[in-house]
Order: sequence, then structure tokens, then C-alpha cells
Amino acid sequence: MVKTDVIIIGAGASGLMCAVEAGKRGRRVIVLDHANKAGKKILMSGGGRCNFTNYSIEPENYLSSNPHFCKSALSRYNQWDFLALIGRHQIPFHERAHGQLFCNDSAKDILTMLLSECASAGVTIQLNTGINGVEKTADGFAVKTSQGDFGCQSLVVATGGLSIPKMGATPLGYKIAGQFGLNVIPTRAGLVPFTLQPEDKDRFSALSGIAVPCVVSNNQKSFSENILFTHRGLSGPAILQISSYWKAGEDITIDLLPGLDVLAMFQEKRRQKLKNTVKTLLEAYLPKRLLGCLLPEDILNTALPDCSDRLLAAVAGQLHHWTIKPNGTEGYRTAEVTIGGVDCAALSSKTMASKSVPGLYFIGEVVDVTGWLGGYNFQWAWSSAWCAGQYA
Repeated sequence: MVKTDVIIIGAGASGLMCAVEAGKRGRRVIVLDHANKAGKKILMSGGGRCNFTNYSIEPENYLSSNPHFCKSALSRYNQWDFLALIGRHQIPFHERAHGQLFCNDSAKDILTMLLSECASAGVTIQLNTGINGVEKTADGFAVKTSQGDFGCQSLVVATGGLSIPKMGATPLGYKIAGQFGLNVIPTRAGLVPFTLQPEDKDRFSALSGIAVPCVVSNNQKSFSENILFTHRGLSGPAILQISSYWKAGEDITIDLLPGLDVLAMFQEKRRQKLKNTVKTLLEAYLPKRLLGCLLPEDILNTALPDCSDRLLAAVAGQLHHWTIKPNGTEGYRTAEVTIGGVDCAALSSKTMASKSVPGLYFIGEVVDVTGWLGGYNFQWAWSSAWCAGQYA
């Protein structure tokens, strides 16, 4: 058996970050992962540019059954701390909408930085190593793997969630939590495209590739961003955001023209005595094909002077309050995150350690803390990992 101080299961964002921090304390750290490469999700994130954090990180940007749990970690290691690390490695980055920060060149820069920090801290990373079982021992834990047995004082579970199974996602982290008696909040796909009811899919699939800025709402939240029509349903940033708050069977409402009062526009054009059709007026704001799917052809072809006030109000209502009931989501296959996970009530918000099993830690996506789209999940990975790394 190979003995060490700390074993971290998972060589992703949180696992590598925790390894760096524990190694800097002089702890002997081994990171184990079944994959053939560290940081695979880092490399594919942000279209290969890695949206590594956000200028504005608040607890309100996270979903959890315990909404206060994330506050401690996010305040003790915040976005400015991670930006200082980026600065030391001279990684060029840029800001996009809503404070999102991306690498200028490649997500490889983030992974290279983490691996360099691990090397400096004396961390051992062992890949192609399947985890066959974990046991509690008198002085810590025994981890049985495809490459032999390991023993440690502190065990950190950084296995991620169930999203993107083609990248190697497994339920191992939840199984370890359950084995040691920790509650696991039921999981579901988050930040994920919607599929549509069969009749709506037939109606809107021809719009695949069209993107429009919208406000998408349900009973809990509203998000202002693009939506994207796909051949399966609806995607785009606003849809991904609302999907994390959506419950099966629930409607969503979409304002297709949030910056325009459509009824007031119609009334103004009528005062100007314009004789354009409804379609001609609306084509200045929305794609022609989209209008054809949302409104009957006879209404679109009606000249403005021939439209009643009630008709114009109905058209405006359809565009500002388009209501649709998704059939479901595309599931973990395309989800960016997993909602749910190890119950925060079972963990210390200061150390990320299990309250009932000394030396056992859970960090990153495996915990029931899920961020919005926009760098929030990476920041949770850095923050939760940093906290565990001070104690593991």
C-alpha cells in the first residue's frame, strides 16, 4: 500500500486547486483520476477559452438547498484571489457580457497553470487509475484502485457531477458520500437546453440556428440573454440559465422584444398613417421565419389601418409573453452542471469537511452548490477547493 497524507479523487478544477493548497502546506498529496488526462472539462469549457470566473460573484448566483452555505468559501477565496493567481502566471484574459472572464488564447493556459502549481507544491498526479472502493481505517482511509491500494489521513472527493458523461462523469462521489452516511440531495441536469413537445418541435425545428435576444422567465427567475432555436428545441444562454430553475411540467414565458413596447410602436405608426402590413413592421425587429411560426399568416399580412386595437394588443401580447411548455431537457448529455449533490448540512462551510467522518472532504460540483452560467461554477470550484486545502 502506498501511504500519503492526502488523497484527492478527481483531477479536475477543484481537485487540482485543492492539491496545490494542501501541497503548499507541506502535505504529501496524491491526486487520483480514472481519466487519461487531467482537467478535461477545463479544456472544453467556454468554447475552449475557459470562462474561469466572473467580476461579480454573489451568493445569489448559486442554487443550493442551503443558500447560505457558499458564502464562507466565496468570501475567503474570491474572484480577485484567483485573478491574482492568473496575473502571476501572466495569462491574458478578457471580459465579455455580464462580467464573464475568458482566456484570450486557450483554456490550456488555466490547466497549465494548475499543473505547474501542483508541480511546485510537490503534488503527485496519477491518471488512468480507477477507484474500486474506499474504506475507513484507524488512521484515515484506504483507497482501492486499479493500480493498487493507497492509504491516507485525509480524503478529498472532487469527482464532479454527472454532466457530460462522455468526459467520464460518474456517480462515484455521491456513492462515497452515501457509503459514509452523508445525505445526497437528488440530482438533475442544470444549464441544459430544453426539448419541446412534439407539436412545438414540428413547428419550430425549421428555425434551427436562429438566435434572438430575449427575457426568459418562470415563477422564480428571469434572465436577459439570447435564446437559440435548435432542431431539438431551445438553447442559448437565457434558456440554459432558466433551466436550472425549471421544474418538469412548468411553462416558461419569453419576451421576444424586451427593449420595445410593441403596442406603442404600432400605435405610433398608425398615427403616422403608415399603411404597412404587420409583417413589414415586425420584420425590422425579428426574423421573418420566426414571425411566420408565431403569428397566423392572415394577421401578418393585414395592413396596419385595417387592424383593430384588440388585434394589435394580441400581437403585442404574443411577442412579449410567448408562453411555451418544454417537454423536458436534453439531460446530462449536454448539461454543463449537475444540480443537487452532497447535502451542505453534512459539511463544514469553513473547511468543506464532513461533520460526521473526520478527514473526509467534498468540494466542487459534487456538493449541492450550483452556479449560474458565466464563470460562477469555476469560482465555486476554486473557492471550495482552497478552503479544503487549508485543512486536508
